[in-house]
Amino acid sequence: MLFEESDLLKELPEQFFAGLVAKVNAKVAEGADIINLGQGNPDQPTYDHIVEALRVSAKNPASHKYSQFRGNRPFKEAAASFYKNHYDGVDLDSEREICVMGGAKIGLVELPLALMNPGELLLLPDPGYPDYLSGVSLGRVAYETFPLTAENDFLPDLEAIPEGTARRAKFIYINYPNNPTGAVATKAFYEKLVAWAKTYEVGVVSDLAYGALGYQGYENPSFLATPGAKDVGIEFYTFSKTFNMAGWRLAFAGGNAEMIEALNLIQDHLFVGIFPALQEAGIAALLDPKSEEAVAQLNAVYDSRRDAFVQVAANIGWQAFPSRGSFYAWMPVPKGYTSESFADLLLEKAHVAVAPGKGFGPAGDAYVRIGLLVEPERLVEAVNRIADLHLFNN
Repeated sequence: MLFEESDLLKELPEQFFAGLVAKVNAKVAEGADIINLGQGNPDQPTYDHIVEALRVSAKNPASHKYSQFRGNRPFKEAAASFYKNHYDGVDLDSEREICVMGGAKIGLVELPLALMNPGELLLLPDPGYPDYLSGVSLGRVAYETFPLTAENDFLPDLEAIPEGTARRAKFIYINYPNNPTGAVATKAFYEKLVAWAKTYEVGVVSDLAYGALGYQGYENPSFLATPGAKDVGIEFYTFSKTFNMAGWRLAFAGGNAEMIEALNLIQDHLFVGIFPALQEAGIAALLDPKSEEAVAQLNAVYDSRRDAFVQVAANIGWQAFPSRGSFYAWMPVPKGYTSESFADLLLEKAHVAVAPGKGFGPAGDAYVRIGLLVEPERLVEAVNRIADLHLFNN
């Protein structure tokens, strides 16, 4: 028998980075020493006190039962306390204004299904996180992009969005610190965003995946800390980057109660809940004072890697965008290349893997993304290998 995929699945966007992974794996299989800078997967282990909290809870038979729909109360209370303590006293109702999920990607992809009707308009950044487009396809919604440019520090130029587009849009996605550029937002930008959203009645979806990662002590603001933010939107917070818990799949969203209720309702039908022991580990991540020191140490690691890479790249004439957040460097492609042809050349000739900016949208095709997820020595070695190709003027 032949079981054909549904038309809905056939309409899903191609997973651009699956091709990159295949290319890298093929080179590794040939025995090449590949320095993989194309990934976005944290390389440091989860903090010990979080692992211990999971171990203790996993041995408790009470954790072996189904968890509560919509998350266990202590975890949601911890999420609310975390925001209040870290983001200018943001006040979230743990029952009405928090949604628990198995990773932020779930919420970002399911939001169009929960809050939009087919054909309604979603505004997305270009370049931006590719999986936002999965929600577009699954929700059968329309989308338009707004460009993020170096001239505007890779922040949206809200005034440049045509008035007709703004009035048709139902939601807008933003992501700061930004993947792939490493750009950061300011409180002043969020104030403009809230005012713009109220003027055009557009819901805001803030993706704060890299919120704890700031260069040289930069403290990333939360969209929700902006006066009036809960009137117009929500924010997603994942444990993947702050606590090196990418494989654990744990996140929450906070903010506008109506948007949160819609997300909770769709998850009532798709999932039962998050493993109780995982929620206990999440509480330790959010509230244990050890996390503060661990996050500070993690930022110091990324700072040292960023400094090492950016400085040695500048020595060969390869100038990075001065990013202040996330763990990425956003690097221009030399003349005569697309991001994909440049990435292919680096993999073939220098045995260095990078992520082509095209994978994040057409506006990213003049750049490649560098993941600062290997030790400084390997980052320097990668640049030295690239230098041997004589692609830049130093």
